[in-house]
Amino acid sequence: MKFNLMLGLLCLCFSRPAISTEYIYRDLMADTLLSAKCESPSKAKETAQKSYKLRIFSKKFCQTQGYGWHVEEIMGNGEVDCDECTSNAALQQCRLKDVSVKCKRIKPGTVGLLPGKG
Repeated sequence: MKFNLMLGLLCLCFSRPAISTEYIYRDLMADTLLSAKCESPSKAKETAQKSYKLRIFSKKFCQTQGYGWHVEEIMGNGEVDCDECTSNAALQQCRLKDVSVKCKRIKPGTVGLLPGKG
């Protein structure tokens, strides 16, 4: 028991200090896709502004930047932009325009072993 305690203290004293993780940040602005179906104007605007759609599209915006990019923060929800349907002028399809997202990824070389380094 004493041996395990002493061994643990020795390992704690001589272990390397933890290195903090550094991140790279990038601000993006993009538009969501039009809704899939034609709806009444009020319903179409409500569908376009759902928080679920905003989360899904902001995640896709960051993932288009490449491997390892994630959503840090949704900075702006954007504005609703609607188009009339071709089949019926009384119905609309809406989307969010100019959604602002802050994306982040781990800075290469700050965590773990570097390739080719012993």
